[in-house]
Amino acid sequence: GTSAMAEDTLHRLLDISVGLEALSADASYRLGATEAYQAIVAQRIGALRETRFMARQGFDEFMMRRYEPAMRTVTSSETRLNKMSARASRAAELLRTRVDVERSAQNQAILASMDKRSDLQLRLQHTVEGLSVVAISYYAVSLVGYMLYPLADRIGVSKGTLTAMAVPVVVLLVWGLLRRLRHKIK
Repeated sequence: GTSAMAEDTLHRLLDISVGLEALSADASYRLGATEAYQAIVAQRIGALRETRFMARQGFDEFMMRRYEPAMRTVTSSETRLNKMSARASRAAELLRTRVDVERSAQNQAILASMDKRSDLQLRLQHTVEGLSVVAISYYAVSLVGYMLYPLADRIGVSKGTLTAMAVPVVVLLVWGLLRRLRHKIK
């Protein structure tokens, strides 16, 4: 998606930035040497202390008309290279921020999805526990009924009434036992 394209662009931009930095470092040495050479040339021409001869152009003027534009071009190239390197770095930083923001949004969505799944899982667990109470209670009431049926005639109550009276007691006991078991497991 968009994030993958942004990451791919970021990697390419970082490669370009690294290339520009390497070019800048390599050129910096040469451009520094050129500036030093320019200073030496200017100093040597100044040391000649030439004077005008018959309104002719002096060596100083001849050199400055041809040499100075070349030196300005060198300085301009160095400035342009430094600006391109700075722009590439800023662009990479902005793109890196964008990728980080997109990643953060994706992580947020994943966490929200996990939270939703966890909530659904918890609801399912509660439903299963409720069904377990019902199922276990159903069988327990049957067993308790078989145990209490002989008492029904003695106390003067029908088997159905005796079973009905046992249901709430059995359901509460099963619910309490399952709850206690669940807390021990946690």
